[in-house]
Amino acid sequence: MSGLAVAAPEQTPEHPTAASRRRRRGSYRWSARAFSLPAVLVVAVLLYLPFLWTTWISFTEYNGLGSPSWVGLDNYRDMFADPNFTTSLRNTLIWVVGTITVPVSLGLLIAVLSHGMRFGSWFRLPFLIPYAISGVAVGVVWRFVLQNGGGLSQALDALGLPGADSRWLLDAPMNTLVMIGAAAWQQTGVNALLFVIGLQSIPREPIEAAKLDGASGWRMFRHMHWPMLRPLTTVVVGLSLVASLKTFDIIWVMTKGGPGRNSETLAVTMYEETFVTSAYGAGSAVAVFLTVVTFIAAITYLRRQLSTERTV
Repeated sequence: MSGLAVAAPEQTPEHPTAASRRRRRGSYRWSARAFSLPAVLVVAVLLYLPFLWTTWISFTEYNGLGSPSWVGLDNYRDMFADPNFTTSLRNTLIWVVGTITVPVSLGLLIAVLSHGMRFGSWFRLPFLIPYAISGVAVGVVWRFVLQNGGGLSQALDALGLPGADSRWLLDAPMNTLVMIGAAAWQQTGVNALLFVIGLQSIPREPIEAAKLDGASGWRMFRHMHWPMLRPLTTVVVGLSLVASLKTFDIIWVMTKGGPGRNSETLAVTMYEETFVTSAYGAGSAVAVFLTVVTFIAAITYLRRQLSTERTV
C-alpha cells in the first residue's frame, strides 16, 4: 500500500459566478458601444445636426447673408396661409397615392406573370433598365415626349388619334399625373425584381400541397402567394411612400413646378423658397414640415403593418 501512489482527485474548473458573468456582459456591452460610436457620430454630424440647424433657421428671417433674425412662428403661419402651399400639399398627396399604387401594382403583376416563366428574366429586363437611369435623365426623356409638339403629340397626330393637341405638361392636374407615369416607368422594374425575389423565397412544400388540392391561378395567388409576400410588400410600399414624399428631380426637370407653380410638391416648394427666392427661413419651415410628415407617415405605416402581422 505504501508503494502505491494515490492519484489526486481531478480538478474541475470552477463555474463562473454571477458577478463575473455580469462583468463579462458589461464588457461586451461597452465593446459594442465602442464599435458603434463612429457610425453614431457620422449620423449625428450628417443628419441630426443639419436638421437642428434647419429647425432653428425656420424660426428666423434669413436670406443667406448676415445673421438670422428671430421671427418665431411667422414662417409657419405664412406657409399655411399661402395658397401655393395648399396646392403643393395636394400634389404631394396625389404623388403619394400614384407612386404607391401604379409602380407597386405593376411590379407585382410583372413579377407574378414572369415567375416560373421560361426566359422570365429577359421578360423583366426592359422594365428594369429605366431604374438604372437617373431621375434627371428620366425627366429629360419624358419632357421631350410630353411637351407641346413633342414625341407623343406627333405620334398621335400621325396615327389620327385624339389627344394630339393635349397640353400634357401645362394643365393641372394632368401634368402631375403624367409625371407620376414617368416616375412609375422608372420604379416598376425594381419593384418587380423585389417581388420576384420574394416569390422565389416562398417554400415549395405548401405551394405543391395547394396544387394537389386543385389551387391555381387567382386562388393560388390570393391564398398562398399574397399572404407570404406580405413582409416584402411592407418594405416595397414603405420605400415607395418615403420616395414619393421627397420627389424633386423629375418634377424640376419636366415642369419646374409650373406653370404658375401648379405642379409643385413639398420638395419643390422647399427648393423654390430656399434657393430661388432666397427665403431660407420659409424654405426651412417647409423642410421641417416635410420631414415631420415623412417621419410620421413612415412610422405609422410600419407600426400598422407590423401589428397586423403579429395578429395574423
